[in-house]
Amino acid sequence: MKTILEALYRGKLQPNMTIVPSHPEFRSACKQVTAETQQWRERLGEEVFRELEEYLDLCDSVNNMHVEAAFRHGFKLGANLLIEVTGDREALLP
Repeated sequence: MKTILEALYRGKLQPNMTIVPSHPEFRSACKQVTAETQQWRERLGEEVFRELEEYLDLCDSVNNMHVEAAFRHGFKLGANLLIEVTGDREALLP
């Protein structure tokens, strides 16, 4: 790929699939979630745990919709900022 635009067009650029948080506690939190998930599975039994998973999947869907909207808003804000900055370029020149 020669350009970001080409990569986007060809479906080669998928930031949501490659982003890994750099927060120092991220990996340990993931391990803790995995361990606690297993504990809840054992406590609740498979049937009730499956219902809980469906609920959590619904919560994830809602969160993903919010994250997507925030990404779109931020991207548009950044693009508009660039347009504004470059559009007034002549006003800065003597």
